[in-house]
Amino acid sequence: MASGPPLDRGGRFLSDGQTVRLSDRPTLVSGMRLALFPLDVVLFPGALLPLHIFEPRYQQLLADCTAADHRFGIVPSGESGTPPTGVIGTVAEVRAAQAVGDGRSNIVVSGERRFMLRRYEADPAPYLVGIADPFEDDGADLDEANQHTVALRQMADRCAAALGTLTTAPPSTAWAADAATLTFQIAAMLDTDLEFKQRFLGMRSAMHRVAVLLSLLPKVADDLEARAKVRERAKQNGSGGAHADVIQS
Repeated sequence: MASGPPLDRGGRFLSDGQTVRLSDRPTLVSGMRLALFPLDVVLFPGALLPLHIFEPRYQQLLADCTAADHRFGIVPSGESGTPPTGVIGTVAEVRAAQAVGDGRSNIVVSGERRFMLRRYEADPAPYLVGIADPFEDDGADLDEANQHTVALRQMADRCAAALGTLTTAPPSTAWAADAATLTFQIAAMLDTDLEFKQRFLGMRSAMHRVAVLLSLLPKVADDLEARAKVRERAKQNGSGGAHADVIQS
């Protein structure tokens, strides 16, 4: 398996102020063969995820996928450690890799398209290999969802600004124009539990994801802003700024 290195894992999106729309990501064909990496982490389409690869079987997975198309599938590990068929995962593309000795590596992957695990494939590889089918939005309510992007971005800006005070690596605010991509951007930024994230990943309606976020974000933004104010106050107290007049007198 893998454990996260001391890098930010939340909400940072494809680099340098860029976003990549769902429709711009590499096509996933039905029946695609994928090497599988079970993890208790949800990778959202478009999100960046740093991983530390140390188990020999996943060292082999990394070697095999970098020799091919640099892609593998991340799926939830499940109670038994073997993901059940029908589970929803995300294709991960290796964007950067750094060897750190003894066969171990630190890598950064980006989330591409979602897939459903149809079945497992018999394979001599030491890791799981599966047959995957595309898992796309139904698209019927995308126009309705797009009517809420301004409200979503405003709430997301509030959260991102507060996180900029609370963390050393705040999320990017290069928000996507389309609701389908934007909802995943925002979900990746939020500190929610694994069950919520997996459920959100499996929603095929952009408008459903919009509704969930519009219900959740006001309280999240309020809480983050309250914590950010406490942090700012603590920094001012620590530097003596709040009591400077008293000291000088």
